Amino acid sequence: MTTDTTTLDLGPQTRILARLADGVRDDRLADPTPCPDLAVRNLLGHLTGLAVAFRDAARKDRGPATDTSPEARVPDIGPGWREELATVLGELAEAWRDPGAWTGMTRAGGIDLSGETAGAVVADELVIHGWDLARATGQEYTPDPAALRAAHGLLAAAADRSDRDRGMFGPVVALPADAPLLDRTVGLSGRDPRWTPPAEE
Repeated sequence: MTTDTTTLDLGPQTRILARLADGVRDDRLADPTPCPDLAVRNLLGHLTGLAVAFRDAARKDRGPATDTSPEARVPDIGPGWREELATVLGELAEAWRDPGAWTGMTRAGGIDLSGETAGAVVADELVIHGWDLARATGQEYTPDPAALRAAHGLLAAAADRSDRDRGMFGPVVALPADAPLLDRTVGLSGRDPRWTPPAEE
């Protein structure tokens, strides 16, 4: 896969995500998200786990974090999750500032992939799950433009290579060509950018 991510600094997007997480009220942790079967607390747990996994992938440090599929269990958070997530997001961004992270082969989610592809995948994860978290908790969201372009490039290339009814993470939600880039990227991820939390009864 050819991507334009070898000079991408993930720091701006990880800081945006950390601010979103810090803005989550404790009474919203059980709320639903655009991710089927994941409440806000599970999404936050997933973000923590993927930050560790892709930090280690950048370092070429293979082990349980990089070998375990994210579908192996439903993630959750523990005490001190805000500080833990902020810390590992910072470590993730720093690890991907090493040019060596983008070269050679690595492993994440139990899958072997090139460093360049892993960098594009983690940019996509940070952008899309930032949208998930913001939408689920009623926060404003403007992703880092460079990370957003990388996420869109990855998902668009995957959609071109596969059946658009399946997509990379689910059936692609078609949107007009003049729709905002974030909406088109969200649609390529299999999410409906018009998603809102269910109304309380």
